[in-house]
Amino acid sequence: MPSLNRVAGQLEGVKRMIEEQRYCPEILAQLRAVRAAVNTIEADILATHIDSCVARAMESGDGAEKAGKLVELKELYRRFNN
Repeated sequence: MPSLNRVAGQLEGVKRMIEEQRYCPEILAQLRAVRAAVNTIEADILATHIDSCVARAMESGDGAEKAGKLVELKELYRRFNN
C-alpha cells in the first residue's frame, strides 16, 4: 500500500503543477516518475501472482488448471509488453 499512496501523492503533485501552470517539461518529468512507479507496482503484483497462484497451479495434478495458468501468463505478458 505505501507504493500506491506514493503514486497518489505524485499524481496530486502533478495536478497542482497543472493548476499552477508550471513548465510543461517539469510536468512531463513528474508523469514519467508516476508511470515508473506504477510499472514497479505492476511487476510486484505479477511476481506475487506467479509465486502464489501460478506456482500452486503448477504443483497441482490438474492439467487443465496448469494449462489455464499458462494461457493467463501469456496474455499478461502480451498485455504488459505493449
